[in-house]
Amino acid sequence: MSKASRQKQRLWLVIAFGFLIWGASHYQPYQQNVNKVDTASISSLYQQQKSDVLVEVKGTVSRILSDDNKGSRHQRFIITLPDKLTVLIAHNIDLAPRIDSLNMGDEVHIFGEYEWNDKGGVIHWTHHDPANKHPHGWIRHKGQLYQ
Repeated sequence: MSKASRQKQRLWLVIAFGFLIWGASHYQPYQQNVNKVDTASISSLYQQQKSDVLVEVKGTVSRILSDDNKGSRHQRFIITLPDKLTVLIAHNIDLAPRIDSLNMGDEVHIFGEYEWNDKGGVIHWTHHDPANKHPHGWIRHKGQLYQ
């Protein structure tokens, strides 16, 4: 291979690597076109006893619970929403990384599926779907994305 050919090959590798870095820095969690509700509507979902609704909320961690290790393992914690409603978060740690740095008082931003219960509800599906059949959920904590 000539010197010019090697230089051209290196240039293409540098360009390809640049695109890879650019793409990684602009990555956003995959979202299908879904109807999702925000924090203000969670209280409405709770009052109407609705389930299977995609929600995006911000809240403050008010309690950290033990992991649920039956079946798929879930990291569990409770968040308090701005309207004071509390919601359990069940984050599947078999499919997504555990949030080791989570502490009471931390703010979290969550996208997942709301399920009604008489204690305020549960948000789960806070992870990617390996089968790609359900909208990917996520949790953002201190600038880090967990999915």
